[in-house]
Amino acid sequence: MNMFALDDELAQWDAALQPLSGPARLPALVPLAWHLRQRDTARALELADEGLRLLSDTPLAPDATTRIAARLHLVRAEAAWLAGQMDAADEQAAQVQARFSAVDDHAGVADAHWLRAWIAIDRGDHQLGEAELEAMTEAARRAGDPHRIAIAEAANARWTVLRDLDAAERRWGRRFDLENDPQPPAVAAWICDFHGLAASQSSDFGAAARHYIHCYEAALETGQLRMAITAAINIGLNFTILNDHHAALEWMESALDLARPTGWPRNIGACLMHTADTMRRLGRLDATEELLQEALEILAPLSGSRSYATALQYLGDLSLDKGDYAAALDAFRRLELRADALRQPDFQNIARRGQAHALCFLDRPQEALHMAVRAVELAAQQAMLHNHVEALRVMALVHARHPLPPPPDMTEPNATLHYLHRALAVAAEIEGYLAPCQLHEALAREYAAIGDYPKAYASAQAAAAAREKTHSQDATNRAIAMQVHHQTEHARAEGYHHRELAASEAKRVQVLQQTTATLERLSVIGQEITTHLDAGAVFQALNRHVQALLPADTFAIYLCDPGCDTISRVFGVEAGQALPNHTIDIDNPRANSARCLRERREVYIEEAGPDDIFLAPGTLVTSCALYVPLLVGERAVGVMTVQDMDAGVYGERERLIFRTLCAYGAIALDNAEAYRQLKDAQTQLVSQEKLAALGSLMAGVAHELNTPIGNSLLIASTLMQKTEELEQRLNGPGLKRSDLAGYMADARKAHELVMRGLTSAADLVNSFKQVAVDRTTEQRRMFNLQQVTHEVIATMMNRIRAANHRIEIEVPDNVMMDSYPGPFGQVIANFITNALLHAFSKERSGGMWLRAVTPVDGRVLVSFRDNGGGIAPEHLSRIFDPFFTTKLGQGGSGLGLSISYNIVTSLLGGHISVHSSLEGATFTLDLPLTAPESQIPAATQIYH
Repeated sequence: MNMFALDDELAQWDAALQPLSGPARLPALVPLAWHLRQRDTARALELADEGLRLLSDTPLAPDATTRIAARLHLVRAEAAWLAGQMDAADEQAAQVQARFSAVDDHAGVADAHWLRAWIAIDRGDHQLGEAELEAMTEAARRAGDPHRIAIAEAANARWTVLRDLDAAERRWGRRFDLENDPQPPAVAAWICDFHGLAASQSSDFGAAARHYIHCYEAALETGQLRMAITAAINIGLNFTILNDHHAALEWMESALDLARPTGWPRNIGACLMHTADTMRRLGRLDATEELLQEALEILAPLSGSRSYATALQYLGDLSLDKGDYAAALDAFRRLELRADALRQPDFQNIARRGQAHALCFLDRPQEALHMAVRAVELAAQQAMLHNHVEALRVMALVHARHPLPPPPDMTEPNATLHYLHRALAVAAEIEGYLAPCQLHEALAREYAAIGDYPKAYASAQAAAAAREKTHSQDATNRAIAMQVHHQTEHARAEGYHHRELAASEAKRVQVLQQTTATLERLSVIGQEITTHLDAGAVFQALNRHVQALLPADTFAIYLCDPGCDTISRVFGVEAGQALPNHTIDIDNPRANSARCLRERREVYIEEAGPDDIFLAPGTLVTSCALYVPLLVGERAVGVMTVQDMDAGVYGERERLIFRTLCAYGAIALDNAEAYRQLKDAQTQLVSQEKLAALGSLMAGVAHELNTPIGNSLLIASTLMQKTEELEQRLNGPGLKRSDLAGYMADARKAHELVMRGLTSAADLVNSFKQVAVDRTTEQRRMFNLQQVTHEVIATMMNRIRAANHRIEIEVPDNVMMDSYPGPFGQVIANFITNALLHAFSKERSGGMWLRAVTPVDGRVLVSFRDNGGGIAPEHLSRIFDPFFTTKLGQGGSGLGLSISYNIVTSLLGGHISVHSSLEGATFTLDLPLTAPESQIPAATQIYH
């Protein structure tokens, strides 16, 4: 996943996400959350939370789960950093880094280092920040990601500029050459930032402004809002130096407009303080103080950052300008503490120089002298020539206001002149630097004070020349500022011209060009609408998109009734309220919806008169209306209409959008109707399958009862015959004792046989009765698995024996289930039926085995195996599909195993699997001993 993305990519993810639900949202949700982290932090957090919830319910590979979770937690960590919660952000980023490392996601590790680098920098620990950027570079190399490498190196280069400009130019100048090595916008933003800072440090402020403008535009394009704010501030600062304060304030305002809605303290504080300094240069000291105080309050939680140090510098400068030297001393002392912690020489020098200035006017000369000496020494050590000049001027000021011992190497009449001449000498070493006229004026005053009027006059002349050059330099700076404006606007205009050439060919396609983005969006919307197979869901989707894309006080959908004699409003919304259903005759001469359908063409009323719109009961009078027929090929489905209170609101663009939505709506509603009819047919087929199964059950019952009842009838008739013979002998010649004894023996045997047969028949009837009750009521009850299994098998024995097959049962007698015996029996019966139909050839007999075991508490494994020919590999993945059968027209409906799958996975709360080989097929049921509570879905209203 890239670090940053363009706006167009975000639009694609956002559009793709809209129609999705459940775990299917993750592929679009994760990149969208990541790339919204600075564009829209609140929504990014919402998406991250949703993604983590979905992830907990989605079965993915462990490494994939870790990567996605780590990325979403990194979004949270960056949000905490932007909000100024440094400790929480760093802790989360460290955890994310460990997660990415665990799965060797080196790009993720690099992103975690990137965030931790900026957290360290905002805390004021630049050494740690640079170390984290180095670690990011190494992780990006391991990931093979040149863009992340370039971003890390460019960020490190900018901090090198602040320490040692020459070293930075030597190391990074050729590395970042955008003219000869163009980079994508995300990388170019950071390279332009480096070049801008380097140009500023070299006093090439015009070039710096140009680089920062490119940085600003690339940052906005790639969602780097924090960098865009910083770039806008830097553009303003460079225009301030170029004396174009109007442009400077415009850029500062742009930065503040970007920063305030985010609530990010560092950026808001930076905007406020730099705007304040521009105000100070314009002499608006009261406004400056107000802005600075607000900035310091906002930046207080980030008191270790460079931004806070800059605010302290500006506060000190303001206090000096106001003559409040005590406040200036306090501000510069606080700045010195921050500068020492940051280990940044520029701030250290400014802080000491400012303290010396304030102490001088507070009449504390020794302390002022000590602090000025430290500022001069530091500037000399670091070769900061501009700061060296300013420190020497403060040293001269201290000696001018207070009688202090002269320096040992003094070469001038007094210490003030000594330090002023040293300042001029250092200024002469700065290429292109113009010594300020105030320096020459100070020399002139000091020479006049000691009576050396020729030198005083010469210094005054030098001051006048410097002032003239300064004015010329001011004009030059303004010219540079104007040139920057011109070049920027020219580049923008040229880019706009090229985009226009690429986007337009002629005026006749102007409307389509204006709606290109809308059409792309409509394509995504169409995919969403046509995925619904429920008419109610289609209505809601159409209404949502119509309201988003078009002005619509009224939106309605009419569908044809059977025979197309009438059309009925099945969905309508007016002023946010649902409209009641309403039926219109297709021959109604005033109803535009009926006319639209009769003529099968679009009807557009731009500004309605009294007779233009047929007003349905309970609806409002509208001024503008558009009716479009819903056509699928040559067949009419209905009509859609959109209406508004204002006249003429549906131009060619709006009509194009509505036509497209109507086309998608017609397809979706036709699909929904077809799906409803399919579901009805499927329900009817399932009912027929159940009736067929019940018929088979009755046939089995009849056959199984025939044997015991037939035997009983035969024995009873035989006994009846012997009784008649006994009666004849009794009434005839006489009854012998042996005849009576024989009759008694036969009667006893007959009694035993009849009782045995009738008892068997009674048991069978009871079993069949229970099975029939279970099948028809799907009643949940406690039952013995062995007993129910034997009862089910008994109903199937007729078919099994008739086909010359056998079945063996191995089910423990102690397995009790709280479940649904009828549906369970139907599953077993379907397995047997499937085996009899598909597994065995007619030439040989086969065997079936039904076994059950309880491997763990609370569950039972039931397996049904046959030794038939097995299932073809290409059919294994489809055997549970509805209506799939290899015996179509030969007794197979394709519903038996599908019904079994639905019963096992939904009603019984278990799992079903199948294994097949050349030795036969085995179906395995993994069932809970206690079935889950049945969840009966609420009825969904279907509109016709």
